[in-house]
Amino acid sequence: MIANYHTHTARCHHAQGEEWEYVEAAIANGLKILGFSDHAPHIFPNGYVSKVRMLPEELPDYIQTIENLKKKYGDRIELHCGLEMEYFPELFGKSMELLQQYPGVEYLILGQHCTANEYDVENPNRWFSFNWDRGDEYKLGKYVDQTCEGMQTGKFLYLAHPDVCQYNGDPAVYRKHMRRLCQQAKRCGLPLEINAQGLRRTDIANSYPVPAFWQIAAEEGCVAVLGSDAHQPEFTGDAKYTALLEKVAKDCGIRVLETLEIKKENWK
Repeated sequence: MIANYHTHTARCHHAQGEEWEYVEAAIANGLKILGFSDHAPHIFPNGYVSKVRMLPEELPDYIQTIENLKKKYGDRIELHCGLEMEYFPELFGKSMELLQQYPGVEYLILGQHCTANEYDVENPNRWFSFNWDRGDEYKLGKYVDQTCEGMQTGKFLYLAHPDVCQYNGDPAVYRKHMRRLCQQAKRCGLPLEINAQGLRRTDIANSYPVPAFWQIAAEEGCVAVLGSDAHQPEFTGDAKYTALLEKVAKDCGIRVLETLEIKKENWK
């Protein structure tokens, strides 16, 4: 791995460390490119405040911090400022209006963890988490539908952890829906991320990467990108998990892109 575009900060309330520590770890692990992509803020209704993403008022400091690091480390590593963003249908327009006020944001990656909108937590059919009924085809289908709709906006550099949605029902049902997702990614020209965070998590049984998914992705002619999804500095491009991600790619035969072209105008 020479580039990692998936890196978090403490602003999301579930990552640790200072930004400079992630940069130092990336350099120590041989990365040439590091992109920060903390969880994007959204404009939620009714006073709802998310506990798993930065607040809108934190965005300027996030951008400025990375700009300062570019000046400090620019001769040692290429740095970029991005965001990992959910596609929330009812909020997408306002959320994009917010982000487009800040030219320092260079790219977005689609990281879909939820269906519908995050604040709909009281409706069990509209909220995706790792604790749902994993045999429910309806929820699997909703996840794929919403993710495909997000990809079609054309605002995202790639799709993060496409296999994050846990499902242990009929394998044929899983293949049916995930094939739809892979076909849409191919049509949209979006790489799919083989993500290391699922390998590190101990709170999720049968986590990701999911070999069955990556076999489908390879069959559909998709391309992949490796992502550390670092929530602690030491996991930024570390050799142990990079080797595991590379093995997933090799085992299924999918082509991996070492670097991606970032064009800010692509998501504006």
